[in-house]
Amino acid sequence: MAIPLPAMLDCHMHFVGVIPARFNSTRLPGKPLIEIAGKPMIQWVYQRARQASRLDDVIVATDDQRIFRAVEAFEGKAVMTSADHPSGTDRVAEVAQSIEGDVFINIQGDEPLIPTETIDSVCAPFERDADIQVTTACVQISDPVEVNSPHAVKVVFNPQGQALYFSRATIPHRRGVGAVYKHMGIYGYRREFLRIFSSLPVSPLEKIERLEQLRLLENGIPVHVVEVQQDSLGVDTDEDLDRVSPLLENEASGSRDGLS
Repeated sequence: MAIPLPAMLDCHMHFVGVIPARFNSTRLPGKPLIEIAGKPMIQWVYQRARQASRLDDVIVATDDQRIFRAVEAFEGKAVMTSADHPSGTDRVAEVAQSIEGDVFINIQGDEPLIPTETIDSVCAPFERDADIQVTTACVQISDPVEVNSPHAVKVVFNPQGQALYFSRATIPHRRGVGAVYKHMGIYGYRREFLRIFSSLPVSPLEKIERLEQLRLLENGIPVHVVEVQQDSLGVDTDEDLDRVSPLLENEASGSRDGLS
């Protein structure tokens, strides 16, 4: 089903970063509040997002009072949202109903090392093409383990940068040649489009792959993919936490020493 999408003129665009944060997590309960190098993980994500040059504002969207209070404690901005949203983007859509902004950037709350350049890269297409309604990012996979891992979501896209499919399987099928791209869980949405997204039912492929972006493709909505050069480390398991912690410890140490 193709849905007509509104175009808007790009003039003095206002970008809002939204970090959806739930307390309940299957593998790491209370994940946003896990302390790393003296700060809850949500604080690391928030502070990294605040460094992105294109974002005018950053807001944590949560359904849990503990996360809300933690964000207030480090003087961040937070809003309470419904506990019934099927995806992070549905939560962002609720925020967009009451917060002014032209484009809303959905930043994952478990990406404490997300490069600020990635956030800015997802914003950039909206400034040069009024027809683009949704953006996301990908990076070429260099670790052969990730190529076959269902935890690393893969994406294929056409020469114009439009996504053809996202999957936890290895796409395209490898015959010894060709690059494989990992989808990075960050999205940009025009405000008007979020109203459309929230009206769409959860789609069959979205349920099968557990990937909310497939709701867009199944409804004929183009997703513009931006290739970036820097990967990030998401935190889904205790092993991920063990990999991320020393990197943030070093970052915190550098800040204390006046080196960053």
